Amino acid sequence: MNKKSMWLMAALMALGTTAAQADTLKKIKDSGSVTMGVRESSGALSYTLGNGKFVGYHVELCERVLADVQRQLGLASLNVKYQPVTSQNRIPLVQNGTVDIECGSTTNNATRQKDVAFAVTTFVEEVRIAVKANSGITSIAQLNGKKVATTTGTTSVQLLRRHERAGGVNFDEIFGKDHADSFLLLESGRADAFVMDGSILAGNIARAKNPADFRIVGEVLSVEPIGIMLRRDDPAFKKAVDDSLVAMMKSGEVAKIWNKWFEQPIPPANARVGLPPNDATRAAWAQPNDRPAEAYAK
Repeated sequence: MNKKSMWLMAALMALGTTAAQADTLKKIKDSGSVTMGVRESSGALSYTLGNGKFVGYHVELCERVLADVQRQLGLASLNVKYQPVTSQNRIPLVQNGTVDIECGSTTNNATRQKDVAFAVTTFVEEVRIAVKANSGITSIAQLNGKKVATTTGTTSVQLLRRHERAGGVNFDEIFGKDHADSFLLLESGRADAFVMDGSILAGNIARAKNPADFRIVGEVLSVEPIGIMLRRDDPAFKKAVDDSLVAMMKSGEVAKIWNKWFEQPIPPANARVGLPPNDATRAAWAQPNDRPAEAYAK
C-alpha cells in the first residue's frame, strides 16, 4: 500500500470514529445509559448535596431532557450517571465522549463553538463582583491594589484582564480551583473580591454561614448566554435536546423550574438565592436560540 493510500485509509478510519462518537442517541440506546456532566458549586445552576447527589436548575432541566430522550428512544429505563466536571476539564470530557451532556454553568461563545455545541440558551448571565458588605467596594475601579479571586478556566479571567488593561486598574488575581474555592478566598479574607457569574455569586452567598456579610456590587462586566453543552457535529442529539427545552419554554415549565431554584428556599440550608429571571433570560425563553456571547456584545 502506497503512502497516499495509507493516508486515505487513516483519514477514513478517523472520520468513522468521529461519526460513531458523535451519534449520542445510538450510544444511549445501545448502552441504556447516559453520562451527565455536573458541577459541585455552580450556584443554583448545578451543585452537590454530597454522597453523589447533584441538584440545581440546569441539573433538573437536563434530567427532564433525558426523560424525553428515553421516551423518544423507547427505552424502558435509562441509567443516568453523574460525572463531576470542572471549568478546566468540562470541554475535553464532552469532546472525548466521557460526558454526553454537560449541565453546569458554561458560557456559549464563538471560541467554544469551534470545539463543542450548545443547546438553546436557558439563562443569560451577568458577570458581577461579590465583596464583603463592610468592604466599601462598589465598583471595579475600587479594586486597584486589591486581591481579586476568580475560578481557573472561566471566561471571567479574560474579563478581568481586559478591564485591568483598559481601565488602568491594577489588582492581583488569585485563582480558585472551583467556585466554592474562589468564594472561600473571599470569605476567609484572602481575596477582597470574587468576580464571577451573578447567579454563582448569589448561590454561594446564599449558602454562606452569614449571607448578610456579602454583597454583589458594581457594574455588569459582561452579558453571557449560558447553555447546556453537547458534542459537535451531532445534529440528531442536539435536536432532541433543543426540542425538549423549547417545549418546556413554551409551556412555562422552564420558568417554574427557575422559580424553584432561584426564588424559593433550596437545600441544604433552605436558603433563598433571590434571583428573578432578567429581561434577557426571558427573551431567550420567548425566542429560543443558541447565539454565542459575541451576539450580545454592545
